[in-house]
Amino acid sequence: MPPAPPRPSPSGLTVLALLSMGPLHPYGMQRLIKSWGKDEVVNIGQRANLYKTIRRLHEAGLIAVHATERAQQYPERTVYELTEEGRETGRRWLRGMIAVPRNEYPTFPAALSLAMQLPPDELAALLSTRLATVSGQLDRLDADLQEYGGGLPRIALIETEYQQAVVRAEVNWLAAVIGDLESGRLSWTYEQLAVQAQEDFSRATES
Repeated sequence: MPPAPPRPSPSGLTVLALLSMGPLHPYGMQRLIKSWGKDEVVNIGQRANLYKTIRRLHEAGLIAVHATERAQQYPERTVYELTEEGRETGRRWLRGMIAVPRNEYPTFPAALSLAMQLPPDELAALLSTRLATVSGQLDRLDADLQEYGGGLPRIALIETEYQQAVVRAEVNWLAAVIGDLESGRLSWTYEQLAVQAQEDFSRATES
């Protein structure tokens, strides 16, 4: 039985996009991913993750072995090339990922959905810690766009521009929620939550 076709993924799309420009070996892919800053948005900066993605695409016939390189100073390297099916698949994945929002279940919203288990003052302190980290991320993104924005076409850094907008929105939201927690505009007690939980539990067991 042939393997199931791979599902669209950022890592798979990145490999297909790199190979659309010409044959490459995995080390060359990794160097390009890091030098272009794509490891900030795609989780294949680690060699093991990259090889796993390559193997999955190869088994599906989306990429093929182009050649095997042997150099005295390097171990043997397999050079891959894009198949026509891989080219069509990459473009289809790209169109879908751009046009269709996908719920990826990140950890922070999941944790926020259960934040009521903490007292307001502790939650405010934890969010303040996060705010400091996220503010540092925003400063770095601002600096990256300032440094590279003048020398590259805008489309080359558009993912950094998007990250900047998302991180700036989180900074503003965190600051507002921390202010509400510290002022008492956002508050709760264990007793209030226990009453609500008991009512919800009762309805759930009756249905």
